[in-house]
Amino acid sequence: MAAPVYLALSFGTLLIGLFVGFLLGRARSRGTGGAPDGPTVADLVQRIIQSTHTGVVVLNRFGDVVIHNPRAEELGLVRNNRVDDRARKAAEVVVETGDPMEVDLSPLESRVGRTPEAVLGEVRPLGDGFTAVDADDQSEAVRLEATRRDFVANVSHELKTPVGAMALLAEAVLDAADDPVEVRRFTTKILNEGNRLGTLVTELIALSRLQGAERLPEMHTVEVDAVLREAMGRARLVMESTGIDVTTDDDSGLLVQGDRTLLVTALSNLLQNALAYSSAGSPVSVSRSVADGFVEIAVTDRGVGIPEDEQQRVFERFYRVDRARSRATGGTGLGLAIVKHVAANHGGEVRLWSKPGLGSTFTLRVPAHEQRALTAGENGTNGAEPTLVGGRATLPSKSDGTATDHGGMA
Repeated sequence: MAAPVYLALSFGTLLIGLFVGFLLGRARSRGTGGAPDGPTVADLVQRIIQSTHTGVVVLNRFGDVVIHNPRAEELGLVRNNRVDDRARKAAEVVVETGDPMEVDLSPLESRVGRTPEAVLGEVRPLGDGFTAVDADDQSEAVRLEATRRDFVANVSHELKTPVGAMALLAEAVLDAADDPVEVRRFTTKILNEGNRLGTLVTELIALSRLQGAERLPEMHTVEVDAVLREAMGRARLVMESTGIDVTTDDDSGLLVQGDRTLLVTALSNLLQNALAYSSAGSPVSVSRSVADGFVEIAVTDRGVGIPEDEQQRVFERFYRVDRARSRATGGTGLGLAIVKHVAANHGGEVRLWSKPGLGSTFTLRVPAHEQRALTAGENGTNGAEPTLVGGRATLPSKSDGTATDHGGMA
């Protein structure tokens, strides 16, 4: 009997051991398997706050900063770990009322560089005396709204001027109906104002189209030499009326990917601008080159020049350096704005060099056609930048690399 009893006890002990081991293993698995492998919820919340594009600040009941992200410092919401007084006072009101409120947190003083100009914050209660301030940079929206208001005001003024002039001239024609000489003089002025009005409307439509109101046409391979020839044809009448000759360099054979009509419009605007601000008999030149994968078309004049503080503003709509001269030449103030947008829509830019009394050089830069960009040396420039020699732009020649004068300023 001893053997069976011994076997039974051994078997029972084994079962108990297996059961206890199972329980211990399960307990261990619960203790270790329950812990998350990745970050906790608190870690993720912290990461979201730190990486968000808006400024976030959490304040306690005393207005002290509990936590904030780097963006809050960039927007000026937090400085030296202290929150803006306007946000702190708003937080006190929110704690008392329990209702969220908006607060203007725009900088009170101008700072150097492109810094936020308009910051709008919202203060929300979190309970237990804590509040959260969420601030966002509204500078771009404010600038766009200001641009829209200025555009509407400028368009209204520019359209009102020729329309009003035509109405007055029409009255003058009626009063001078019996005088053929006066009738001819007034009707000629009416015709000029009508042409000016038509040009203004056409350029407004073109500018609206370039700014995204309509989809740009598909790009094609365009010959730069053909663009220059057509632009010269458009400017021929202005050249004849001003007595200014435009000299150009030799044909380059350069190609770009773009819209020919828009490129011709941009270049003709640069030519007419150079002619309008040059005195009779002064030279105007056009040169073509390749630099860093861009085709550069430079229009140089020896006109009045542009002061440095106005050189960025000349690309604004309706801005004129000399309003009296622009009025006399029939300018609308939209030409350079159109050039700027044409260049941008082609993935390029327009550059300006100018000195008062010496003249100006506007350079239209458009990405070169890929095949032509690889063989930039064919145009004789070898990708070299123009250099100044005695105030004149020079480029290496096709044969021996000696400087070739193109009759303009860099």
